[in-house]
Amino acid sequence: MGEVQAAICLLINAFQKYAGKDGDKNNMSKGEVKDMLKEEFGLEMGKAKDQAAIDRIFKDLDMNSDNKVDFMEFASLVASLAMVLQESMKGGACKK
Repeated sequence: MGEVQAAICLLINAFQKYAGKDGDKNNMSKGEVKDMLKEEFGLEMGKAKDQAAIDRIFKDLDMNSDNKVDFMEFASLVASLAMVLQESMKGGACKK
């Protein structure tokens, strides 16, 4: 398997790790997004102001306003983060 295909499989597996905990394996709920942000990015969000932040993040991710984050919306987040990381690295390689 090539590196790009392996990366795609990692994204699919990451999405599936969080989606479905609330019953719908094709979408992430706000709680599942919160868990993903905590576990994958180390973002602790337990205070009232943190809830406002998670509400904004969720609203931005939920492009079609259906109160769920589907794989396409998740992939858009990952693509945006990849572009920011690539720009900050100025052509350097990611550490595995």
